[in-house]
Amino acid sequence: MTKVLECGTLVPGCTWRGEAATEDELLAKAAVHAQEAHGMEVTPELAEKVRGAIHDQRA
Repeated sequence: MTKVLECGTLVPGCTWRGEAATEDELLAKAAVHAQEAHGMEVTPELAEKVRGAIHDQRA
């Protein structure tokens, strides 16, 4: 099942939405987005928050 992350759940107002086949692939995409859009480096603490916000795509 496709994994989904809506950045706005972590950064209010952000409309970025990422999808990937696995959580690890999505975390990598989110890291690029965090750096480019928000100037953030992904720390282990942030990675845990992101993992907690990832969910399976709803039908």
